[in-house]
Amino acid sequence: MRGVALGLLVLAAVVFLLTLHRDGWLGYAHAAAEAAMVGALADWFAVTALFRHPLGLPVPHTAIIPERKEALGRSLEEFVTTNFLTEDNARERLQGAGVSRRVGEWLADPGNSARAVDGAAGPLGRGLGRVADEDVRAFAEDVLLPRLGREPVSPVAGRLLEAVVADRAHHGMVDLLVGELAGWLRTNERTVARVIRARAPWWSPQWLDDRVVERVQLEVVGWVDDVRDDPRHPAREALDRLLAELARDLQHDPSTMARAELLKEHLLAHPQTGRTLVAVWDAIRVVLLDALGDPDSALRQRAQAELVGFGEQLASDGELQQRWDARVADVGARLVRSYGRELAGVISLTVDRWDGREAARRIELHVGRDLQFIRINGTVVGALVGLVLHLVTQLG
Repeated sequence: MRGVALGLLVLAAVVFLLTLHRDGWLGYAHAAAEAAMVGALADWFAVTALFRHPLGLPVPHTAIIPERKEALGRSLEEFVTTNFLTEDNARERLQGAGVSRRVGEWLADPGNSARAVDGAAGPLGRGLGRVADEDVRAFAEDVLLPRLGREPVSPVAGRLLEAVVADRAHHGMVDLLVGELAGWLRTNERTVARVIRARAPWWSPQWLDDRVVERVQLEVVGWVDDVRDDPRHPAREALDRLLAELARDLQHDPSTMARAELLKEHLLAHPQTGRTLVAVWDAIRVVLLDALGDPDSALRQRAQAELVGFGEQLASDGELQQRWDARVADVGARLVRSYGRELAGVISLTVDRWDGREAARRIELHVGRDLQFIRINGTVVGALVGLVLHLVTQLG
């Protein structure tokens, strides 16, 4: 493009010399060529002055980019921060980008969900493996247990127990315990008989003790069987009423609440509590590490299935997309608000590290082609203006 602009200037100079002191239509050509050279030289000076001193002469207000690159970098940074990296722009752009729909469509592909789970399994496994027992124990004893000690546990436990009783979620545990008790009574008849016989008076005859023990044991086993087999057994209903009353007392009775808090303090202060938490964590960690390391484990298969299901729902549910897009937009806006100026600061830092001449060269490589069009346009416009002025002179 420099060659084209220079070629037009040379052409204007040749026409100017060939039409020197000519009249008629050659006079018009002479005037146009003269004005074209003026326009071409003026625009050449303007374009060149941005990047270097024209002809190496230190003319004031030339070589603007090399001389003022720091100020230009800061101005560009301020311009980008003020006009582009704004909360409103970020929120509008993210909301209109359909991020949630795209993520949903990507996750709906089982292959993509499998890659996501595989990619997360490795870092999670390595992270779990690096957690030392000492760190877990320190966290439990220094953070978790003191925090639990400060929080009242009885209202929470009461509400939880109330929900369990209302949903009858404890019935499965009752069935398990009663079933185990019935089995234990049948397989430990001698133990049960010994316990019952220990309560007999010293003066009763042996044959009477045996008959009483046999009868009591039979009634106990039968009663336990009735409780096991009858979901509406009075004992079960009594247990439900007891648990419901305990749930209310844990939330509203000061005496029960105080006893619950005292029990909590004793449990938390016991030395075994911290060791138990570490042991539980170790057991959970071993299970998780095995599951994360096995591509065919139930955990990873379930995670893949859940991701596929979530992706399908996200890709098809417009209301869900709107909610997630709004969240993404809010997160993006907060990031821009908090870190937008730091991000834009990369501009000025980068420009500051550039050498002045190197900065001018890089910028010229990006915009120089368009700037050469200014020289070309100046040559053409100058020629037209010269032609018009010569016409006005001739008419005058």
